[in-house]
Amino acid sequence: MSNHTILDRFCRYVRIDTQADEASTSYPSTPGQLELGRLLAQELRDMGVRDVEHDSHGIVLATLPATQTKASPVIAWIAHVDTSPETSGHGVKPQVVRNYDGRDIVLPGDSSKVICVADNPELTNLIGKTLVTTDGTTLLGADDKAGIAVIMQAAEHLMTHPDIAHGPVRICFTCDEEIGHGVDHLDLKKLGAHVGYTLDGGGTGEIDGETFSADLAVVTITGVNIHPAIARGRMVNAVRIAAAFVDRLPWHALSPETTDGRLGFLHPYKVEGGVASVTLRILLRDFDMPKLADKAALLRNVAGLLMAEHPGAKIDVKVTPQYRNMAEGLVKEPRAVDFAEQAMQRAGLGPRRTIVRGGTDGSRLTELGLPTPNLSCGEHNLHSPLEWTCVEEMETAVRVLVELAQIWGGAP
Repeated sequence: MSNHTILDRFCRYVRIDTQADEASTSYPSTPGQLELGRLLAQELRDMGVRDVEHDSHGIVLATLPATQTKASPVIAWIAHVDTSPETSGHGVKPQVVRNYDGRDIVLPGDSSKVICVADNPELTNLIGKTLVTTDGTTLLGADDKAGIAVIMQAAEHLMTHPDIAHGPVRICFTCDEEIGHGVDHLDLKKLGAHVGYTLDGGGTGEIDGETFSADLAVVTITGVNIHPAIARGRMVNAVRIAAAFVDRLPWHALSPETTDGRLGFLHPYKVEGGVASVTLRILLRDFDMPKLADKAALLRNVAGLLMAEHPGAKIDVKVTPQYRNMAEGLVKEPRAVDFAEQAMQRAGLGPRRTIVRGGTDGSRLTELGLPTPNLSCGEHNLHSPLEWTCVEEMETAVRVLVELAQIWGGAP
């Protein structure tokens, strides 16, 4: 397994625009996701991987056959092909920084974008390594194409080393994870795994066994529009009410800018509309389900107060579930995390059990009954023009997967 191989693989994947589109009515939401899926399916066939399928929903499934006669549980390696809608994924130009010198990195496409060591202290441990950055005009797409590259590299390694004893491994690439629909069309019976592992994590040596629980609130404010010349006593301006709505959210206590650790938040992230109607989209996040319900109640309370203050306005708050904390589901199969720790130790790492202030496909999969912790694969500064990854961290993740397949191969 050479660094150049995984580097070339990664750069090939990130150049395909797979940015998810929240407003799309199709699945997957963008055609680039189908393009990347077709490429991955063909590469898997070329490796000799079995049962390769790229279905109408863009999901790629395949099987690494067992190399041992002993029966063992089926495991799944999972990553998503889409990238975040928050930053453009069109025309990604990966920049390879070889033998990194430890200094700030000025991005060539926009010199105002600088990856600063002060903001990325993990860079101090990567001097001499190979990094990949954006050019500053797009995101990179390491979330989650680093995970895809790691899985593909690990698959190739096992296929070219049949002397490594392991049980069956299922490969699964999903679509639209970034907009909460990653496993909408994934048939768990067809996947046929006992446990899964999403490769969608930061840095190296981390095992995410707990995530936020998440809801999405769509707040629709309906006002009354009329020509401003005759608006006195008649206009009800939905734009002003929307501004008041956001202003009444407790910014200092419940925003992502002011919270960390186990503290949840309310995150208004999109506003659309005009005087007659405005739609706000707000993310609700917390590790504890009762607190998530409290946040929804807060939104409805603000809506009620504003309707009382603005007769003629109507404010509807619709809250829909997105994903749930995986911690409870992982308790049912403790080997999922325990074996990941062992694999990292065998790969020379000091594993750390961590929590995610976000979610992965693993959150939904665990909720649906497939215990699926999340593993590191070298992602940094996600969803941003300052996104970067490290080739050696991806290679380490490959070693972890190879060890993991062997450990599960020895399990009853």
